Amino acid sequence: MLKDKDSAAIVAVSDIARAREFYGNTLGLELIQGDDFVLEYRTGETSLVVYVSEYAGTNKANAVVWAVGEEIDAIVEDLRSKGVHFEHYDGMKREGDIHKDGDFKMVWFKDPDGNFLHLNSM
Repeated sequence: MLKDKDSAAIVAVSDIARAREFYGNTLGLELIQGDDFVLEYRTGETSLVVYVSEYAGTNKANAVVWAVGEEIDAIVEDLRSKGVHFEHYDGMKREGDIHKDGDFKMVWFKDPDGNFLHLNSM
């Protein structure tokens, strides 16, 4: 039924102006459409919907994942230069902010509401 249908990630935020700044300027996503309650960004061939909710930031797991391939090091450096703080987890090999498992690289960071965002080298 749904296997041939597109899907989109959706993230709850408490402040749409702050989210517009973070997702548009810090992450560099292209705004497709938006108003005072919902923003839709282009991200690859899919979209990311950001909407206002009183439950923003209550998810303690990954909200959005991007497979960025070999660009992960450059993207991490760019985000770091924009003030993004990366999460560090014990029990995982890490070089700087990037966790590694063999050739597989991954990082986690939070948006201003505490939603977990994840990049990996797939």
